[in-house]
Amino acid sequence: MNTLLRKLGIELPLVQAPMAGVSTPEMAAAVSNAGALGSIGIGAADAETARGMIRAIRTKTDRPFNVNVFCNQPAVPDAGREAAWLARLAPEFARFGAEPPPGLTEIYSSFLTDDAKLAVLLAERPAVVSFHFGLPERERIEALRAAGIVLLATATNLEEGRAAVAAGIDAVVAQGYEAGGHRGVFDPTAHDEQLGTMTLVRLLVRHLNVPVIAAGGIMDGAGVAAALTLGAEAAQLGTAFVACPESAADAGFRAALLGPAAAHTVMTTAISGRPARGLANRFTAIGADADRAAVPDYPIAYDAGKALHAAAKAKGEFGYGAQWAGQGAPLTRALPAAELVARLRAEMELARADRSPR
Repeated sequence: MNTLLRKLGIELPLVQAPMAGVSTPEMAAAVSNAGALGSIGIGAADAETARGMIRAIRTKTDRPFNVNVFCNQPAVPDAGREAAWLARLAPEFARFGAEPPPGLTEIYSSFLTDDAKLAVLLAERPAVVSFHFGLPERERIEALRAAGIVLLATATNLEEGRAAVAAGIDAVVAQGYEAGGHRGVFDPTAHDEQLGTMTLVRLLVRHLNVPVIAAGGIMDGAGVAAALTLGAEAAQLGTAFVACPESAADAGFRAALLGPAAAHTVMTTAISGRPARGLANRFTAIGADADRAAVPDYPIAYDAGKALHAAAKAKGEFGYGAQWAGQGAPLTRALPAAELVARLRAEMELARADRSPR
């Protein structure tokens, strides 16, 4: 069993991905109560909302859980590019009798500069904090470590993994290209090797001296067992939990995920401004026809994306939503979170027993 998770009192080598905007305190608590590590994403929340989310989890569980923050470089505004993008989206808004917003703003603050969110984490002291899109400065890492918090960071290649270890991170989440949601690349303008989970896990296990958590394309206990065989000390699942009743996914997202659309995922920058994998829909089709350089910086582009989704959803059209999902989406099961964890445990044990010497 994973030694890091064992130290935290977690029974299963299983982490529920944070999934900002989809994961909820109810989901995180249910997963943790079931013996895995539940997670909540606060990258899209302000400091006081984040505090409320953490406290809401604590009303439902006394088990450890993970709190995830975004460490993206702050956006660089470009009024011309943003105006051109809004003009490009104007016909889509018009389909639903709406106008694009007059301008776009940076709707989320990066943890790199958000002192209030750091203060919340130091005061609330969740058992685990994880970083996505990069790493905060050493002073922030040292402050969190001094508070007794275990630190995780996403890596999509060996260079990022090594940077995480050098910064003092306790475990690295190996995010394969199959994974749903935002790519954790530190620099979205750099070349992406697009490493799959299997290769990435093996590279990180071989070259890093910290635990590796496999993420991307893992949907059932057999997948968890396979990740452990590759040398990962745990597996992180996100898409697998989207259809749980505790999820904040809307009806349109759930219907798409549980239908034929699940078989088709694409990587797009059009919705948020950073590469992210989701179900192919009307918005990803816009992205397929758009030059990446035309899309405003993350999360400025998300301001437009959320406005368009809201306008369409008000008219009953869900095809403009950020329906983040990985390539394993067709394996989704609509089960309560605790029941899903129990199913994953049984499947994992069966898979590992089948591989044992007879």
